[in-house]
Amino acid sequence: MIFKTTREEALQDLENYINKEIVNYSTLRNFDFGPGKRKNVSCLSPYISHRLITEYEVVKKVLSKFSYQKVEKYIQEIFWRVYWKGWLELRPQVWTDFTEDLKGIEEDKNYQIAVSGKTEIQCFNDWVNELKENNYLHNHTRMWFASIWIFTLNLPWQKGAEFFMKYLYDGDAASNTLSWRWVAGLQTKGKHYIAQGWNIAKFTNNKYKNVSLNEDAIPLIDKREYKLSSLEITKEDLKSKTLVFFESELNIETLNLKNYQNIYCVFLSNEKRKIKFDEKVINFKKKIIEDQANRFSNIKIIDEINFDKLTNEIKDLDVIYPSIGENLSFLKSIKKKKNLNYNFIVREGDEFCWQFSNKGYFNFKSNIPKIIQKIT
Repeated sequence: MIFKTTREEALQDLENYINKEIVNYSTLRNFDFGPGKRKNVSCLSPYISHRLITEYEVVKKVLSKFSYQKVEKYIQEIFWRVYWKGWLELRPQVWTDFTEDLKGIEEDKNYQIAVSGKTEIQCFNDWVNELKENNYLHNHTRMWFASIWIFTLNLPWQKGAEFFMKYLYDGDAASNTLSWRWVAGLQTKGKHYIAQGWNIAKFTNNKYKNVSLNEDAIPLIDKREYKLSSLEITKEDLKSKTLVFFESELNIETLNLKNYQNIYCVFLSNEKRKIKFDEKVINFKKKIIEDQANRFSNIKIIDEINFDKLTNEIKDLDVIYPSIGENLSFLKSIKKKKNLNYNFIVREGDEFCWQFSNKGYFNFKSNIPKIIQKIT
């Protein structure tokens, strides 16, 4: 599988999928035919997770050619990413606890066997190698993988989520962390996802038969409670001449860039990250960042060292809100130290959608028609 690294190419992939394949999505989406046969799904997630193209752009383009009823399932799946982001924004402590938990978990022999793809479960081993080679897994396979990791191999869900974040081109703090919690039975307490041999056989077109798994596992239990909080987004009328954004929010088409004398894309090095990326993931991110920077003459790409130097002189910054995750954690860690003021620019679609993330996805889904009316 080859993923493109420019916005123009991403938009073309979207156009091709809408014109040729989307009509079969609802019936074929759960099948994993292998990395060379992905026409049954759009494979747009690496672009969407970096906001090279946004969820709202995708939805509007799809609905410009089809009625909502014809593409309802696809639209709902696109909005899962928005929902997860909103859910985490309203419960930021989940991300903090996840990254803190990782510090105390040992990478023992069983972990090493799993991440090396040397278990006794052939499909799992193949998926480990596929993930490392292609930096992508089919969504259904991710669920099987996480379930096997947690309930058959008895490994900590946190290390599985970290493993995905290390290798996935489309990994983001919300979708990845919360999906692993959902499989484990922590996201919706008592409701977990169990991978079953018959299901794997059916949806891999019998590539993997008679897979022996623990299909009687009980959900994990975590006594920590996460109460709903208000959005912690500071908005100040700074009228800054400097704009900052990160690789998680690359779509700057809708902003009036003439207002800014200097625009910086901050790309944190692995040394500064709590979860270290695979080299191929770093290179993918660098390429899509460079393409965006080349399209606008006044954008400079800097790392955390040069951001530190920059903020020795500039204390008021407009920042495209990066959402809960590594980048926001970095901004918060340096704010007090450098006495900085951030004016967060939040996408209108995000702010509108996140209010419906206070409960489960069913509540969010029931509001999708209202969301569509708003964004279109």
